[in-house]
Amino acid sequence: MALVIQNGVTPDDPLAVFIMGPTATGKTDLAIALVEELPMDIISVDSAMVYRGMDIGSAKPDAATLARAPHRLIDICDPADAYSAGRFRDDALVEMARITASERIPLLVGGTMLYFRALQQGIANLPDADPDIRRRIDDEARRGGWERLHRRLASIDPAFLAQYKKLIDDGYARSFSDGMALEAELSSAANSAVTPEEVEARREAVQARARQQD
Repeated sequence: MALVIQNGVTPDDPLAVFIMGPTATGKTDLAIALVEELPMDIISVDSAMVYRGMDIGSAKPDAATLARAPHRLIDICDPADAYSAGRFRDDALVEMARITASERIPLLVGGTMLYFRALQQGIANLPDADPDIRRRIDDEARRGGWERLHRRLASIDPAFLAQYKKLIDDGYARSFSDGMALEAELSSAANSAVTPEEVEARREAVQARARQQD
């Protein structure tokens, strides 16, 4: 577990305190102790706790704990909804501004390091995902398997696949699902759903994201 006092990226950004680390390391107990002694409000930084009903296995604080020390960004969406690091960053910045406006200090607590990184360093400007293309990829994967799609991608765009594998090795694969990476596979000459220019833009975005991680 680590406790970090985070200065803003710019002079106008508010001061914040981060408590980060894996589950069951005492983050919540420390956070509660801090808010009971200092003018702080807690923002949860957890990719599971944002979902309503996902209480088992997420170490979500119980009702008594939340009554004692309210946590923002817990139970804010349905499990059927998509929630990304980019959306977390937007939501967290809103909550941080509200806390700062009330002359208190944001205390961000959790174990989803990608969310902390997104908040500190921002998100690469990736193209929006196309749900129609994703459905087509999922259908093909059910018919032939993901390994077959990876082989096709390797024959069409080996540089993109190599960069994607590097992200997996570096532990950042959650920010690029299999479907997003394999959208490039649908840019073959036999499929006009994605243009070559769009594929190149995606490749450049992934490469830029990888450079940020180095």
